[in-house]
Amino acid sequence: MPTLDPAAAPAGERAQLTATDLYVARGGRPVLAGVDMTVTPRSRWGVVGENGRGKSTLLQVLTGALEPDRGTVRRIGTLGYAEQEMHTTGGRTVGDLIDIELADARTALAALDTSAARMARGEPGADTDYTAALTAAETLDAWDADRRVDLALEHLDAVTDRTRPLHELSVGQRYRVRLAALLGAGHDFLLLDEPTNHLDAAGLDFLTARLREHRNGVVLVSHDRALLSDVATTVLDLDPSRDGRPRVHGGGFAGYQQGRRAERDRWEEEYEQQQAEHARLTQDLSHAQNRLISGWRPDKGTGKHQRATRAGGLVRAVHRRRADLEAHAVTMPPPPLRLRMPDLPARPGATLLDAAGVSVAGRLHHPVDVHLESGDRLVVTGPNGAGKSTLLAVLAQLLHPTTGTVRTARGTRVRLLAQESPQAPSRRAHEVFAARMQDLVGRGALREAVPLSSLGLLPAADASRPVGELSMGQQRRLDLAMALAERPHVLLLDEPTNHLSIPLVEELTEGLGATAAAVVVATHDRQLRRDVASWPHLPLDAAVRV
Repeated sequence: MPTLDPAAAPAGERAQLTATDLYVARGGRPVLAGVDMTVTPRSRWGVVGENGRGKSTLLQVLTGALEPDRGTVRRIGTLGYAEQEMHTTGGRTVGDLIDIELADARTALAALDTSAARMARGEPGADTDYTAALTAAETLDAWDADRRVDLALEHLDAVTDRTRPLHELSVGQRYRVRLAALLGAGHDFLLLDEPTNHLDAAGLDFLTARLREHRNGVVLVSHDRALLSDVATTVLDLDPSRDGRPRVHGGGFAGYQQGRRAERDRWEEEYEQQQAEHARLTQDLSHAQNRLISGWRPDKGTGKHQRATRAGGLVRAVHRRRADLEAHAVTMPPPPLRLRMPDLPARPGATLLDAAGVSVAGRLHHPVDVHLESGDRLVVTGPNGAGKSTLLAVLAQLLHPTTGTVRTARGTRVRLLAQESPQAPSRRAHEVFAARMQDLVGRGALREAVPLSSLGLLPAADASRPVGELSMGQQRRLDLAMALAERPHVLLLDEPTNHLSIPLVEELTEGLGATAAAVVVATHDRQLRRDVASWPHLPLDAAVRV
């Protein structure tokens, strides 16, 4: 006889997911520390932070799959969870996966039928069971669950054949099936880890709309700024703060941006004040020590008593200065790096780059014209396969066009930041950077090298590591550093937001808008496209000429 477990039953308006002072360590290193959050119906939390900050770990703790080392999690209601990758076991099918996610709805409907039959037979207690089953079915809108799943499968471009074995599907296909099932299940809480990774533009629009109208609680881990901007009502920032605790920002993604900037400004100001005070006290101690040394060599004719009196005072002054310095510990950790965009050069009135009728057989099908002068902006758009990366490689003269020509003015530096990092060498990051700068200066392309530390992209610890040991995001930062340090007149960026943190992307976007160089960007990033919506656009799929 189907029955409802009260502990796992849908709670509706009573649902609550609360985390208090969570702490998780791995190998002795804190992964999460001081996390507090309360998720209620219709609240939509975005969780952000650099790679390795514990975002996925937090979701595992919230679901109960991982016990925290300290802290508590209280759950009232049902949970649906979609991790980044989904593995298969046995011979499960698409239908099996959907049935797992719709188990609560199936149970509620079955319990409703059973209790109704018992009521008809006049069994005692049947009316109470019927009321509980009806409440659960109404809370889940269980009668419509399968239709909602079918609709989501279609809009997410997922496999709709419920007999299809899961092991025949790619990771992305399996994820879309699970996401569709979760969107139709009506769980009290929906926990999603990077849900945009496997979606196209139509799927992104559908997911955004469904989450915005979702009546239950959502916890969303994502680097997709557009999704966070459209969906999140509250943002939990796991990146380092002045006191080491995560920050919670109200007001959605815009509130997070404003709060993070204010926090960063206060952090930098307080750190500079502590450093300045420490330097002052250090200087005071040095002066006192110098006076002590010179005090033991008074002018001729100074009496012994006067020398002794003076020496004692100087010794006490040194002790006071030393005590002041020891009492003034620099407690504020250094703030995170901030991108410092170098001045990129301009050549007013000159045509920097002129591409006429360029095409590449099998890759860039329609001839394209591009004319760039200093300060010009251009966004290259189009679906995958339209030739965006190919066009940028042609403009950088790294690829010869099948038709057309590309000309650059004498002395013009053109630099392409490609989508993927080159083969990771065994040399340290600062050595790779220095070798590139030495080459450019040696052949006269640059007058002087730009120091890696001046760009605010890699901390000293990461710069000293072999490139092959850096994360994808850190390698991407090194690529960007070398592109900017060449001080190009024309900067070509292919999917520049790949693997970069939200704060760095925002700083880069601001820098690109202000630079005197010509900038060309090819991107699918919806937020970046919003940010540069006023720039001229080149949609390759429509073969528009510029």
